[in-house]
Amino acid sequence: MIIKKIISGAQTGADRAALDFAINNDIPHGGWVPKGRIAEDGIVPAHYEVKEAPTSEYSRRTELNVIDSDGTLILSHGELSGGSALTEKLAEKHQKPCLHINLNHKPEFQATVDITHWISTNGIEILNVAGSRASHDPKIYMSTLSILETVLYLGIIEDKMPDFINRPYGIDDLSTIQELPETVAQVVMQLIAELPLKDKTRLAAMSETDLNFLHPSLGVYIKTNYGILNGNDKLMASCRQNSDNPGLDEDGAALIIIKNLWESLKKTHRIRRVK
Repeated sequence: MIIKKIISGAQTGADRAALDFAINNDIPHGGWVPKGRIAEDGIVPAHYEVKEAPTSEYSRRTELNVIDSDGTLILSHGELSGGSALTEKLAEKHQKPCLHINLNHKPEFQATVDITHWISTNGIEILNVAGSRASHDPKIYMSTLSILETVLYLGIIEDKMPDFINRPYGIDDLSTIQELPETVAQVVMQLIAELPLKDKTRLAAMSETDLNFLHPSLGVYIKTNYGILNGNDKLMASCRQNSDNPGLDEDGAALIIIKNLWESLKKTHRIRRVK
């Protein structure tokens, strides 16, 4: 799922970070602001392509942004209050999807995983971003910008894995492979060679728990493309030996390979962000 537009109320903090992110990455942006383009730091700068609401009341522009979007993402450090709490209530009133991420309780990467799943599940193309203002939370601007940039860089707003993994495979595809890998290590080496950089980086940043999310895509690819479903007994034996489980089934074998791939990529493709 690709976000086609980002909107916000252009307040300092999370709102402004979302608009700056959109501008920096050539994503269309917009949203409603109070009449007179007012914000806590004065007038909303002219380069933000936002519209003035009929009144200067913040609540009206908040409601218009909820209505005009497919879903609202609220970011904060701590529980919601004031305008952010109102945003959540208005989303419920208008029966619009709403996700609140409390960054005091959730690491940034886990936040991106949750955001991606939420966007995909709800089919969100116009995203309304809200959250704390800068005077209440001086860290929220950079946190919002960082999260949105990580989502974009890792490619997890789009399909979970590349097209060559998502397309269906059948038995006939195996005829194009000259020699099937016989060990977990061989499969891992082939996957590292095949995966685009953004997907290797994304996988390396995941938690071990998150690896289960890859089974419907990468897991299916592994089972079909490397013969697990079609009699590659040597590879199955290697997976069972690796797991120390002689009764391991095909789904378990795919997960063993994914885990070994993840452990290898953590050593070479982990993002180390400079503060």
